[in-house]
Amino acid sequence: MTAALDQHPARPAGALRRRIPELLHEPAFRRYWTGQTVSSLGDQITLLVIPLIAVSALHADAAQMGYLAAAGWLPYLLLSLHAGGWADRYGHRRRVMIATDLGRAAVLLTVPIAFAAGVLTLAQLYAVVLLTGTLSVFFHVCNPPLFVALVPAEQYLRGNALINGSRAVTYVAGPGLGGLLVQLLAAPLALVVDAASFLVSALFLRRISPEEPPPAAPGRGSAAEGLRWIRRSPVILAALLGTATVNLFTFVIGALFVLYATEELGFSAGLLGAVMAAAAVGTLLGAAVTGRLAARIGVGPAFLLGLVAFPAPLLLIPLAGGSPGTAAALLFGAEFLSGVGVMILDITAGTIFAACIPDALRSRVSGAYQAVNYGVRPVGSLLGGLLGSTLGLRPALWIAAVGALASGLWVLFSPIPRLRELPGQQD
Repeated sequence: MTAALDQHPARPAGALRRRIPELLHEPAFRRYWTGQTVSSLGDQITLLVIPLIAVSALHADAAQMGYLAAAGWLPYLLLSLHAGGWADRYGHRRRVMIATDLGRAAVLLTVPIAFAAGVLTLAQLYAVVLLTGTLSVFFHVCNPPLFVALVPAEQYLRGNALINGSRAVTYVAGPGLGGLLVQLLAAPLALVVDAASFLVSALFLRRISPEEPPPAAPGRGSAAEGLRWIRRSPVILAALLGTATVNLFTFVIGALFVLYATEELGFSAGLLGAVMAAAAVGTLLGAAVTGRLAARIGVGPAFLLGLVAFPAPLLLIPLAGGSPGTAAALLFGAEFLSGVGVMILDITAGTIFAACIPDALRSRVSGAYQAVNYGVRPVGSLLGGLLGSTLGLRPALWIAAVGALASGLWVLFSPIPRLRELPGQQD
């Protein structure tokens, strides 16, 4: 009886341990995942706080807000290719990621310091966004090699689901926390939290020591090698064409969405915020179901499904009309279902990339992929403004939704739908 009583308290702990994903039992991956999650939460806070600083503290107009948004994406377009080549030549990717975390924390802290001193300007805010974007480029091209150094090949899908799942949670929590911080503090002071998140990320990265791929051999670190490799890989080339196309057209929608919802549909700020939060809730569901979905239908078909399920619900946006309740219901559905689809797409894409790309080229391929995939985003925003001003908001949204849905054609006729299992690395 005594032995049974002694063992009984351990049962809940054992049951709880079995519920924790296997990868999170590994200290190195757990630290990596924790740092990524905290940093992502800080990023979501900043996405809200930086524009609020520009509007409330510096009285930026519409054109200045556009320049501020473009400054954040410009480094991905201009630097990703070269950053990937440099990272593969230099190696020591964990060290680079730690340095960029510390650099981003330092850059962000200049904003509350300048605000407290009464010298904050819009020019400084542009510089801060540009510098943090530049450091983020180097962080992101170094991240894929670190991921595969920490995660066994058979766990790539689960690892990507964990990373993207926690990211989905930050999509839900981040804006609300950012708004609360702005209410409690002046908007510039809320950036202290994001700076702290980068310090936490650096601390957790410092506590792992994975066996990274060696630096590229002399003469083999060309930045353009990543692009050449993508061009030779039918799987990754099709994925790039598909994701770049869907990004181009969804950023057209993103540029017009707030104006459309408020001016044409008459949404209040509170209703608009609730509609946009539906996308974050959808990403949580997408992260939860993607692993089982890919196991059932295959990782390639799941990727294609994500590339369709992400943009297809966006057809409901230009369709919205009639009573306010009907319009709100359609936009809620569009945002929620699109959130599910984008998470299926992101998780399966990361899994295919981890399996296909050779270790020696990961940073270069990542840089080349980012240069195209992220580079089309500011183009999409500018195109949205052009189409909206010349054709009207609703026709522009129809064009963008149909264009985004057509992105699946790049993948439909590629080898990706036949990928039932994870492919091997391609030379």
